[in-house]
Amino acid sequence: MSEENKFTFENEEYRKTYWHTCSHVLAQAMKRLHPDVKLAIGPSIENGFYYDFDTPTPFSPEDLADLEAEMRKICKEKLKLERFELPRAEAIKFMEEKEEPYKVELINDLPEDAVISFYKQGDFTDLCAGPHLDSTGRIKGNAIKLTSATGAYWRGDSSRKMLQRIYGVAFPKKEELDAYLEQQAEALKRDHNKLGRELEFFTTVDYIGQGLPIMLPKGARVIQLLQRWIEDTEQKRGYMLTKTPLMAKRDLYRISGHWDHYLDGMFVLGDPHDETKECFALRPMTCPFQYQVFLNRQRSYRELPMRLGETSTLFRNEDSGEMHGLIRVRQFTISEGHLIIRPDQLEEEFRGCFELANYCMETLGLKEDCSFRFSQWDPNNTDKYEGTPEQWEHAQGVMKHILDDLGIDYKVGIDEAAFYGPKLDIQIKNVFGKEDTLITIQIDMLLAEKFGMYYVDENGQKQLPYIIHRTSMGCYERTLALLIEKYAGALPTWIAPEQVRFLPVTDRAADYCYDLMRKLECGGYRATVDARSEKIGKKIREAQMEKVPYMLVVGDRDMENGTVSPRHRAKGDLGAMTFEEFEALLKDVVDSKSKE
Repeated sequence: MSEENKFTFENEEYRKTYWHTCSHVLAQAMKRLHPDVKLAIGPSIENGFYYDFDTPTPFSPEDLADLEAEMRKICKEKLKLERFELPRAEAIKFMEEKEEPYKVELINDLPEDAVISFYKQGDFTDLCAGPHLDSTGRIKGNAIKLTSATGAYWRGDSSRKMLQRIYGVAFPKKEELDAYLEQQAEALKRDHNKLGRELEFFTTVDYIGQGLPIMLPKGARVIQLLQRWIEDTEQKRGYMLTKTPLMAKRDLYRISGHWDHYLDGMFVLGDPHDETKECFALRPMTCPFQYQVFLNRQRSYRELPMRLGETSTLFRNEDSGEMHGLIRVRQFTISEGHLIIRPDQLEEEFRGCFELANYCMETLGLKEDCSFRFSQWDPNNTDKYEGTPEQWEHAQGVMKHILDDLGIDYKVGIDEAAFYGPKLDIQIKNVFGKEDTLITIQIDMLLAEKFGMYYVDENGQKQLPYIIHRTSMGCYERTLALLIEKYAGALPTWIAPEQVRFLPVTDRAADYCYDLMRKLECGGYRATVDARSEKIGKKIREAQMEKVPYMLVVGDRDMENGTVSPRHRAKGDLGAMTFEEFEALLKDVVDSKSKE
């Protein structure tokens, strides 16, 4: 980072610090306007900042406008931010006197040797580790926007109190804020949580539960098409298909380590602490199940690599505050796979996994939106990981060599690894800029020993294999969400739930359209006929609104000449042509997996 960019938004650390200070300005404005509101937490996040408040009533748009105005005043006051520390007892007393119970709880939960620091700006003081700007005057008051207010459970725990979270964003220049808000307005039009419902891809039902979407016929069809494509693609690359149970006894998860490291994220059937009764859990991942295929009999080195693939439905007990449409759900399906390999096969097989993921991203048109993260363990937080520091250093060293050899431009993510090994996470952002993992490829040098997964080498000696955990396309639900947003609902023709809609101009043409529709269906295409007694203009508009790739207008003259008059949703009228010519055109678009 050049010196001239050190204090600009080009510098990620400065940007986070700027937004963190904005969250304190928001809290100060809140205490000025609503002194009885209790403060919880207020971090910077990927696209701005938020603060959680304990208040009996939700905030209205008018409340947000008033808070913005007060924030601008605080920025004009150019208040100096001053850091100071207190011993634990004094810190607790200080926040008790301010009647801030959430801050007291946070202090009590800090480690015994923690440094307890505060930041003061004018008449406002907050518990905070920092860092911050040196003055509120550094913040451009007219470039602050409080974007929304929503409910959020304290510390993400649904058994705790529901707080009110206010989100905001700020920039050094008003022009940058205006550009961001314009971008967000466009994002709203593409938001899968809105557009996916309007186009009837999916819905949700309160009494079924958060994170449990209902796939409507369109959405179910797209996922089916993706699933068939992925399974066929994997088969061509040497994968063997498996089908394993959706649940298992806790005994399995104890062997794998999930019971010790992932219990809070699992749906448990029974009392996990009662050893006198059987206890089951829905699977949060497939790996320990697929290992049983390898363990079914003694294996030779000649049988490796063993590439196992499965379309796996998984269950993860995500926090309610994390739920969002199809992006983050509690039941989902992924293109999961595990490669059991000899150590000498690691680099070649990892490369194959990456090439498969790359092919999937390119074909779907998502590659340009992806970035790469080399997720490593945190040597200062070893309790959440299996293995020794030496094992982790070895695994991460091997993976770094492979990633560098592949020429992958990655960022390092500390404390982002799986509990059993490092991984390459292929990250992607939704239309609002929120980043999630689309695809992951993990190196595992630990779990084979836990399960006794030995193979016999060329010398007749038992050896432990390495395991690659990977997805080829990732989560089907999340991929559908990203595709809806990427293409604004107009999915590429090859995965569109409806590819062709016949629009007869007269009742006489309807039977002709049904005959042609059946011909397309016999060819494996998805076609319908709109035989309603409506004006053709209305039929075209509705098909356009529903993002149907091809509309075939058919009148009496088409019947006489054996032609159709196709319209493309983006290109418009394509001119009259024979049905055979249109079918050839459609075949070329579908077979090539064009982005059209």
